[in-house]
Amino acid sequence: METTKISVIVPVYNSIDCLEKCVKSICAQTYSNLEILLIDDGSTDGTDRLCEQLALADYRIRTYHKKNGGASSARNMGIKLASGEYLGFVDSDDYIEPYVYEELMKALAESGHFAAQISRDEVDEEGRRLPDVCTPPKQVQFCKAETFVQELLMHRGDCSFCTKLLKKELFDGHQFPEGELNEDFRLLVELLQEIDGIVILPRQGYHVVCRKESTTRRKTKDSFSRVFLDIVDNADRMQELVDNKYPALHLYAIRFNLFQRLDYMLHVPVSQMKRDNAFYQAVKKYLRGHWRDTITNPYLTKKNKGYLVLLTLAPKMVRRVHGWKMSMTGVSGA
Repeated sequence: METTKISVIVPVYNSIDCLEKCVKSICAQTYSNLEILLIDDGSTDGTDRLCEQLALADYRIRTYHKKNGGASSARNMGIKLASGEYLGFVDSDDYIEPYVYEELMKALAESGHFAAQISRDEVDEEGRRLPDVCTPPKQVQFCKAETFVQELLMHRGDCSFCTKLLKKELFDGHQFPEGELNEDFRLLVELLQEIDGIVILPRQGYHVVCRKESTTRRKTKDSFSRVFLDIVDNADRMQELVDNKYPALHLYAIRFNLFQRLDYMLHVPVSQMKRDNAFYQAVKKYLRGHWRDTITNPYLTKKNKGYLVLLTLAPKMVRRVHGWKMSMTGVSGA
């Protein structure tokens, strides 16, 4: 297998405190035929120099510098520069176990498929385990493309490219959407149309480090990440895809649409819940137009339905009560 090269793409931006651990975990892979592409996305904290230092320590590391354009822009540059037959992605604040790429490559070689996924866990900055976001399978399994789409619609599937190894040719004509924060989801759904499915491995070899500052964390009561706009847009795209290609998943897509809008409604600042906010008004109109779906959809939980009904009837009042409750209990989410 080691005659086949894997290109590992690491988008880097102001990662001075965590990049070395990330890169060392990639260099320590038992599968050695790697090229490691560090794409510095205009760092300003000295990370650019650290990239050069790390490249001196291992001949497989290649460093490139570009103007700041976001993680998708850096990944797209890495894809163009990659010389490997397969592509892997690692975020600069995460790290991986030594067996990850050997096991992924073995799974692809034995199965003949074009995409494989290792399972992941989440840890805090001190390395303490956090609750799993995605439940790993008990044994190696092959998930058909339509089934994977269904899992994504139920928020059980792992849309991250960081846990996957994929044939490079799959990216011909495809790239990460730039300027969006739900970019992995959107591209993965595109690529699922090109393959028969994904091999999923049970071991949690990819470690997502959850840092205190994140793209979705609100800094003030009026701060609002655009990710909550992007997830609604993606829900609309999924509805169109399902209606055209996977009609059997129609109720799952309706559930996904309602859930994504629930997430938006629970995060949009009350100060932005105004008549001149076209996006907010469109979300509210959708919820009112899908009142019956909210009540009857079999894939929404009772709690989801309760929040949706209340947010459809009296969104501002519910948000104020919800915000007060969350501040009192320290619990978040619907």
